[in-house]
Amino acid sequence: MSSQKLGRGLDALLGEMDEAYENESTPRDSIIELDLKKIRPNPYQPRKSFNDESLQELSESIKNDGLLQPIVVTEDLDGYVLIAGERRFRASRLAKLKTIRAIVQNSDEQRMRKFALIENIQREELNSIELANAYGELLKLHDITQEELACKVYKSRTHITNTLRLLQLSVVTQEALIDKKITAGHAKILVGLKDKEQQLMVNSIIGQKLNVREVESMIKNLKNTNTIQINSNTNNIIKLNFKNIKNKFNNLGFKTKSTQNKLTIEFKNDIQIEKLLNYLNKI
Repeated sequence: MSSQKLGRGLDALLGEMDEAYENESTPRDSIIELDLKKIRPNPYQPRKSFNDESLQELSESIKNDGLLQPIVVTEDLDGYVLIAGERRFRASRLAKLKTIRAIVQNSDEQRMRKFALIENIQREELNSIELANAYGELLKLHDITQEELACKVYKSRTHITNTLRLLQLSVVTQEALIDKKITAGHAKILVGLKDKEQQLMVNSIIGQKLNVREVESMIKNLKNTNTIQINSNTNNIIKLNFKNIKNKFNNLGFKTKSTQNKLTIEFKNDIQIEKLLNYLNKI
């Protein structure tokens, strides 16, 4: 895709948003007072979680000082649909206001989706998972590469790639990230683990307050100890003496099996895995 085509796409959209807020003199984009009850949220809003305390603070500010920046809406048969400014919209309802200052624009569904995505990315109000979904949506809507998207939203290619990888996490791990029980740094190194392994690591992070480096160490041990296999480095199968190491694991409460050149540790549950990891970390 050429840079000229991109200029008519994402760049043009950014320009339209700036114009919507700044060009208040034209009849089409003039600021009017709208009944809050006649406005519906943008169905394509990528942001799913809103901080109650932050909304309350914004609500009090609007009560005392008024709404400094109008919201942007589009008109339809049932009233108006919000395009940009959902925090201001929610805070105004929380303040029990009857009306709100708004700019009315003509818009279709695709542009409504783009407006919502760009506004939230620019304002950096999305959590990591919402941001990952927003990047994914923009890649599809504009049919551009990660490199091109990085240039357009002024982020590094590495940031885009790492953020998108968070969508590979299990639902439980994503929820822990959204709820800030784990950090984005923790989450990035959990990508690639099985769902049960992710759950074990999330529980360990929360319960033991592990930092990123400690989690990296645990994951390294986890990959090496789910099934410990000691293989001969020769083509001929030789019989190894596992007696001492088997006794050691048995004393720790782990059941082991061995063949000629292989030792296997069996785990009853996740607690035993964590017990072994803790033991290995102390060595």
